[in-house]
Amino acid sequence: ITSIKENATPFTRCYAADLAVQLSSTLKTKPEVSSFGTVFTDHMLTIEWSETEGWQAPLIKPLGNLSVHPACSSLHYGIQLFEGLKAYRGDDNQVRLFRPMLNMNRMANSARRACLPAFDHSELLECIRRLVEIDQDWIPHSDPASLYIRPTFISTEPSLGVKKPCRALLYVILCQAGSYFNKTAAISLWADPKYTRAWKGGTGDCKIGGNYGCSLFAQYEAVDYGCQQVLWLYGEDHQITEAGTMNIFLHWINEDGEAELATPPLDGIILPGITRQSILELTKKWGEFKVTERYLTMGQLCSALKEQRVKELFGSGTACMICPIGHIIYQGQNLHIPCHDENSQLTSRISKELTDIQVGGCVHLHKLRHTQPADVALAQ
Repeated sequence: ITSIKENATPFTRCYAADLAVQLSSTLKTKPEVSSFGTVFTDHMLTIEWSETEGWQAPLIKPLGNLSVHPACSSLHYGIQLFEGLKAYRGDDNQVRLFRPMLNMNRMANSARRACLPAFDHSELLECIRRLVEIDQDWIPHSDPASLYIRPTFISTEPSLGVKKPCRALLYVILCQAGSYFNKTAAISLWADPKYTRAWKGGTGDCKIGGNYGCSLFAQYEAVDYGCQQVLWLYGEDHQITEAGTMNIFLHWINEDGEAELATPPLDGIILPGITRQSILELTKKWGEFKVTERYLTMGQLCSALKEQRVKELFGSGTACMICPIGHIIYQGQNLHIPCHDENSQLTSRISKELTDIQVGGCVHLHKLRHTQPADVALAQ
């Protein structure tokens, strides 16, 4: 951190060394693990930025409401973004963050696209580490519960002009996170090409709020059809892109008779998921089957199902980690996807290996700093 600070300017970097901490005088009662995103911890991190003064000193303070001008451009024009990562407690009581620098890199890419200011990845991560360390008693001891970390970056420009903001706020809140879906059941998807999640030249590869808000209408139509999520399609050939808010993987015997794990490529409409990248790296290391990033269409999936070449179809993401898919409603058909049988061992294996890394059962760990027995470490 010292070496970074010496070569930095105050306009582009906030310094973790300047972090101020105001602890809450009354700590909340910690409930049993709750549903995702409903119970928040005692503290939050805030860092303000302005074009004239640059980044201000980071502050950890009691969780509280934000005060923004009613003309704030994040409210009117959606100039905002967010990230999502988790802290896990291992059997050794060590708290670990899973590959957090990848989240910092993705957040920086989203910030560039939203015309929000650059920030130093390492300095922000150290501030987040301190926040997690302060509120680490909120991290459940039960598996698969964890602590969800939500960095958020918004314009606070008090103007109705559509322009690059001169003021912004970066803040981080924490909440308990139980299972996003029922882990014992495969989910169902509704696929209809009349709705599009993202398009070439858009913001589909960024974690921007508008990508999620505009998906709700289709999501509730999927529920009307008896499905839990939307399978997002793209183009006239109905390319498979994402499942709800998850990246998607197909384990199958491809057209050339090869065992393959395939996922759509990062072509600008796919969010570069951290879990997605981890699955690709992990399975390539195994060297047991072909692992590719390639375009997949509903036509190819339907043919493979008819010829019994599909082994598994599953989604991946920070909230759910690995989620098997059991049914797809598409053009009047109810497509049954094999799962939980002798051919569907891959999802369980991936889930176990990733969990071992997240909770410290794997040796691939790098500690950010050693300060006390329950310090926060980073899983690489």
